[in-house]
Amino acid sequence: MRMPRVLIVDDDPAIREVLRIALTRAGFETAEASDGASALRQAAATQPDLIVLDVMLPEMDGTDVCRALRRGSAGAGPGVPILFLSSRDDEVDRIVGLEIGGDDYMSKPFSPRELVARIRALLRRTGPARDETPPAGAAILSHGRLRLDLESLRIIWAGDSCAQEVVLSATELGILRTLMGRPGRVFSRDELMDRAYATSRVVSDRTIDSHIRRVRAKFAAIGAAPIETLPGFGYRLGRCD
Repeated sequence: MRMPRVLIVDDDPAIREVLRIALTRAGFETAEASDGASALRQAAATQPDLIVLDVMLPEMDGTDVCRALRRGSAGAGPGVPILFLSSRDDEVDRIVGLEIGGDDYMSKPFSPRELVARIRALLRRTGPARDETPPAGAAILSHGRLRLDLESLRIIWAGDSCAQEVVLSATELGILRTLMGRPGRVFSRDELMDRAYATSRVVSDRTIDSHIRRVRAKFAAIGAAPIETLPGFGYRLGRCD
C-alpha cells in the first residue's frame, strides 16, 4: 500500500522545503506547486490524498483553487481534503476558508509538528465515526436507499431507475457519516463540529449550516433529500425510502 500523498502549494520555496521535510519524515509522499494554476495541474496529475494550500498565491489565489477543486473542474477528486495555510489570522478569513470548502485552516507562522498532526486527523476521517456500530468485519453503513462504503468512501443513492454516486468533501463526508452512524438521532451543531472537524476552534454555526447546504444541494441534484432540520435543535438523517 502506497504512502498517503500530500500536495504542498505555496509560493515560498522555504516553506515548501520545511513542509516537504516534515511530511517525508512523517511517512508521506509529497508533490509541490508554487502558484494556483500549477496547483490545479499537479492536483490532476498526482491525485493527492490531501492538499496543503496557501491562500495568497500568484495567478489565482488559494480560495479560487479550492472552488475549482470543489466544482470538480480541475481534473482532481472534488472530495480531496484541503488544509488552508495562510499569513492571514483573522477569524473572518478562517471562516470564509472553511465555508468555501476547506477542511481545516492554519495560520503562519506554524508548527510543522502541529500541521502533520492536523493532516493525520483529516485523513483519519476516512475511518469509522465514534457512534457507528456496523457489524463485525463490515465497512458499510446503509440506511434505506443510502449507502456509505467506509473503505472506498463511495456514497451511493439507489434511485428509482439506477444507483447514483454522490461525491462529498472530507468535512461533508464527516457530517454525513456521523448522521448515518445513528439514523433518526438529532445531532446539535456542536456535536457535528466535534465529529466532523479536526479542530472546532474556528468553526461557527454558520459554517456547519453552509456545509449542510452543500450536502443537501448535491443530493437534491439526484432527487434525494436525506437530511432533516429540526429548528432549534439540529439535524438528523431522516427516512431514505
